[in-house]
Amino acid sequence: MKNQFSLAVPAVNFHVWEPCNMRCKFCFATFQDVKQSILPKGHIPKQEALKVVELLAKSGFEKITFAGGEPTLCPWIVDLIQCAKSNGMTTMIVTNGSRISPQWLAKCKGILDWIALSIDSLNTASNLSSGRAISGKKPLLESDYLDIIDAIKSGGFRLKINTVVSKVNWQENMVDFIGQTLPERWKLFQVLPIKGQNSGRVDDFLISSKQFQYFCDTHNCLHDHLKVVSETNDLMTASYVMVDPAGRFFDNSMGFHTYSESIVEVGVRTAIQQVAISSEKFMLRQGLYDWG
Repeated sequence: MKNQFSLAVPAVNFHVWEPCNMRCKFCFATFQDVKQSILPKGHIPKQEALKVVELLAKSGFEKITFAGGEPTLCPWIVDLIQCAKSNGMTTMIVTNGSRISPQWLAKCKGILDWIALSIDSLNTASNLSSGRAISGKKPLLESDYLDIIDAIKSGGFRLKINTVVSKVNWQENMVDFIGQTLPERWKLFQVLPIKGQNSGRVDDFLISSKQFQYFCDTHNCLHDHLKVVSETNDLMTASYVMVDPAGRFFDNSMGFHTYSESIVEVGVRTAIQQVAISSEKFMLRQGLYDWG
């Protein structure tokens, strides 16, 4: 399935940075294949990354989400956000929150629209088990997350929370925490196996569709207060426009990452035709919303 170049999917995720300070064992975007082949440092130079953002913006993408790895480790992440905003894009960052501070937020004032916090559990044992912890050893506490969220909201940023549902947390209840923090969007992901990304590590975290639905049903009461979006493995497949740390589009339609040629070298129009993207699945997972 090859997509025709269009803006049927007007949002793009740019994984700018392979390095991460946490060790999530189920991570489906480790990019070790990229690091071990063409990108030893795990990222392209600053000027090339800025060019990627500029080309994506000029091609018509309306929203860009900066991800990783952990994107706040990137010394020029604020420059990338600034570039995207100056080119008219809605901007978002996905972060584990460990490096979010009032000082960092002050640098992003007026250029960063959304902050998506990755919070899988409020249980220390669960986070240690999954590796959702700094160096795999120091998880953030509920009080840490509350302080981070308070700083985000006080700074005027829009809040989203992402939760990966796996074998360690599918029976947990986050109703009180989510009800207290009230993100505009709460996205629930069924833990996703991707060959070459989490092979050999994800098996202990996989859950059935029924187990994933159990977690979703546990939190049904929150639908009246915020937007809760759940994504099964099927909906997560081939429904995102994604760019890897090497500046290439990639997709997961075959159960592993397939990469295009470099966006800087061949342009957006040529590169995007080399990956599979389903605009129908994008709409089914509610990828289009009032993000502006």
